[in-house]
Amino acid sequence: MAAQLRHYSSDQSQAGFSLTEALIATSILLLLFSAATNGLNQTVTFSRTTTNRAEMHGSVRGATELMQQEIGQAGRVTLPGPIALAGAVVKGTAQTVALTTVAGLFTGANVVIGTGMLGETVTITGISGTSITGNFTVDHAAGEPLQIYGGFGTGVVPPTQTNGSTGTVLKLYGDINDDGQMLYVEYTCDVATNSLYRNVMAWNAGSKPALTPGMVLLNNVIANPGNAPCFTYQVEDVAGLKFVTGVAVTLSVHSQQKDAYSKQFQQATKTLLNVSPRNIFLVWTMESIGVHNRLQPMPPTVLLLLP
Repeated sequence: MAAQLRHYSSDQSQAGFSLTEALIATSILLLLFSAATNGLNQTVTFSRTTTNRAEMHGSVRGATELMQQEIGQAGRVTLPGPIALAGAVVKGTAQTVALTTVAGLFTGANVVIGTGMLGETVTITGISGTSITGNFTVDHAAGEPLQIYGGFGTGVVPPTQTNGSTGTVLKLYGDINDDGQMLYVEYTCDVATNSLYRNVMAWNAGSKPALTPGMVLLNNVIANPGNAPCFTYQVEDVAGLKFVTGVAVTLSVHSQQKDAYSKQFQQATKTLLNVSPRNIFLVWTMESIGVHNRLQPMPPTVLLLLP
């Protein structure tokens, strides 16, 4: 009897799962695997949606931060290097004075000759070779420095000016990068090609380059809600002179890829309100209180780049 029980127990321990038990276990495993796979797919889809949205916001944020920096610097006047008188100057009107260099100078510029109590502001009425022409009220010795102060009142070209800034084209100039080199910059918001262009050149360039794909900052620009302009301007008037003291930027973009859930492109609108060009604001303030010799006119070379 004992031998029969031992044989029975041995058979039971080696019997394994029945077919019904195996089928039930397999079904449970399939259900668990299906649930895990569905959760993983949803996680991947959500991650793609989040990444898509983050890339969209990141691209427009980078573009607007660059524009904010350059608008803030617009109107800054500078010289690329030191300039000094190459010879002595005797006071008088329409004097032609030799300089060590005329780099960075332009007709109409208000420059300061000399230092301290003997320094005076002179308006350049002509440039020829390395000489300038202007009216001098005091004598100056050779080697005295020439410097330039103030800023361009039209550093953001007013929309009221012929060929000025518009709702789709922002035009600005000055020492934009604060490196001693003046530039002329145009931002063009073209929803027809879904592009935001940045066209940059030297302030005294002979001509303006045509827009190319290499100038594209954003390639996913769309029309703003209500077809609002990309650029709007706050313009102040002092004795007939126009100063842009604030710029608002509104850019709408779509994502590079369609959303996995809605099967549509995601959209976002980024707005910068009242970005102030501080150099223009400074000369506008000075002009408002009657200080006129720090307002620099638009250089003739910049005027030729506007059309």
